[in-house]
Amino acid sequence: MSRTHLARLSAAALLLTGCWIAFTQTQAPPPKLTTSKVKEDLYMIVGGGGNVAVYVTSEGVILVDDKYDQNHDDIVAQVKTVTDRPIKYILSTHYHADHSGGNAKFLPTAEIISTANARANIVNHTQSNASAGVAGVRVMFTDESAVFLGGKEVRARYFGRGHTNGDAIVYFPDMKAVSMGDLVSGDSPGIDYIGGGSLVELVKTYDKVLATYDFDIVIPGHGAVMNRAGLVAYRDNVVKLTSRAQEFIRQGKSQDELAKFMDKEYGWAPGSTRQVQNVPGMMKELK
Repeated sequence: MSRTHLARLSAAALLLTGCWIAFTQTQAPPPKLTTSKVKEDLYMIVGGGGNVAVYVTSEGVILVDDKYDQNHDDIVAQVKTVTDRPIKYILSTHYHADHSGGNAKFLPTAEIISTANARANIVNHTQSNASAGVAGVRVMFTDESAVFLGGKEVRARYFGRGHTNGDAIVYFPDMKAVSMGDLVSGDSPGIDYIGGGSLVELVKTYDKVLATYDFDIVIPGHGAVMNRAGLVAYRDNVVKLTSRAQEFIRQGKSQDELAKFMDKEYGWAPGSTRQVQNVPGMMKELK
């Protein structure tokens, strides 16, 4: 090998090494968690996974969801910014790792409660890429449960299929607030058909929530807090989305054509979770 060739190879190697060092050093750190006040004694932690509702009582704290496994310490630190009382209960909205991934680390110090179907989905490893930190709860319910702590009540209820087959809606009567998990997430819903979800049943679940609870605050699984009117508008958009997709499918359009339609009309980008999960499921459910 000539000296010139060797020099060029060495220079290229140094360049690649330098690029790799620059790349690794400029990687964004894990998202920092932040806490905002929703209402007196009710807060929301965002960043790094699904939203976490924080309800402070005189005897301890009730959380809704616990994000990913790696968020455990940050969640504890965020709670300490609003109270020095311990986390006693966690009400889990569903089994996905960005909402239940912290279960294993919280179970030694807090009681976690979920629907029976959510627990089954964790135990059965329905989410194939979930981390080892997604542990099944010790306490579960089929229809409804409630926690009483420090003179305050929080209710969890299963109204039917929607995002999955085991979504719990958490209601704070004193706050007139509901935590919806991923039944409300982003601009349009994601349906986990593998986990038993249903776009058609989702609307029925919204209707039951609206008919059952008196509330004016809605904490979504992802995104900003909204009010009751915002949930009604979200529900109506889901009805419209379902109707348009069903009409498109019943015209004999292919799955690829539906995928392009949903990308154009609703921003479901190719390769996104909604494209990968929703579109094939919708082809079967809405035919």
